[in-house]
Amino acid sequence: MQELKTNEKIYMKLLQQFVESGDEELLTKVKELSLTFVNRNVSPGQVVRMHADALQQIYGDEHDEMVQTFPFLTEALASYRLARVEFEREMDEEEELRSEIQVAANMQKTLLKTEIPTIEGLEIGAISVPFRQMNGDYYHFVKSDCGVLGVAIADVIGKGVPAALAMSMIKYAMDSFYEESMTPNDILRRLNRVVERNVTPNMFITMLYGQYFPSTSTFRFASAGHEPGFVYKANKKEFVELKAQGLVLGVLEDTKYSQYQVTIEHNDMIVLLTDGVTECRRGERFIKREELIDVIDQYAHLPAQQHVEQVYKHFSELEDFLLKDDFTLIVIKKEVC
Repeated sequence: MQELKTNEKIYMKLLQQFVESGDEELLTKVKELSLTFVNRNVSPGQVVRMHADALQQIYGDEHDEMVQTFPFLTEALASYRLARVEFEREMDEEEELRSEIQVAANMQKTLLKTEIPTIEGLEIGAISVPFRQMNGDYYHFVKSDCGVLGVAIADVIGKGVPAALAMSMIKYAMDSFYEESMTPNDILRRLNRVVERNVTPNMFITMLYGQYFPSTSTFRFASAGHEPGFVYKANKKEFVELKAQGLVLGVLEDTKYSQYQVTIEHNDMIVLLTDGVTECRRGERFIKREELIDVIDQYAHLPAQQHVEQVYKHFSELEDFLLKDDFTLIVIKKEVC
């Protein structure tokens, strides 16, 4: 208590000297004194009262009206202090959450990682860029003992951690399937049951699953409400949409899926994507599918992996480009023998 009284006298003396001389060096001394207050846990309100008492002793009643405003200032400072503490607490929690999400995102990349297989006569490229830290898109490759390529591309209708968890469930469900002996429509039928039983009613998943058979140069596929891909037909120099009908995963338990087939000739190219690709924006407008096809065609001379990376780079470098969803693009090229 005695030490506080001493500090109050020092404060009053410094204040009086400053008012009389205007010497700014005194501000350094009062700063040092304020640090002492902090170390002794003196509150802002106590400092305000100290200042008011000092004015009262120096000037008497001359500035009485001004002194009467100090309780108002004290209350304002106390409220500010509480608000600041709460703000810093929320910032700490937000930073902790960001850190946890980053750890989860890194784990997701590891858990959902799929190797691009080597298939004779094919070039394969894939890119997936999350809109946020967690990715709600998923792609998957598998190569059978007889050289058949299985490829899946999926998109959760939703974003963030719930979408990422749903994709993890899809991945491990597929790991339990013996895909080599199953057709695309059967794989979707089984996945639909998994999703319908284990995912909340307001979350759905779209997926396209396809199989390429080198022996017959055919690509057979089935879709669960997924964004249509394309096949580039080299002999006609045109892109043909991979039209397929099917209900999204998780709506009805006993949904059945139709299967489709297309022949892939030399220099043809299969393009699979999520709606995050077709829903990119330039300012206020969506990038049209025709624009997307033109860009895919523009870089088609590149190796498959460079191809997909350059397509994304092309759009991301456009002025006013806005990524509104996870961006996933797969290109499968049939090489010339």
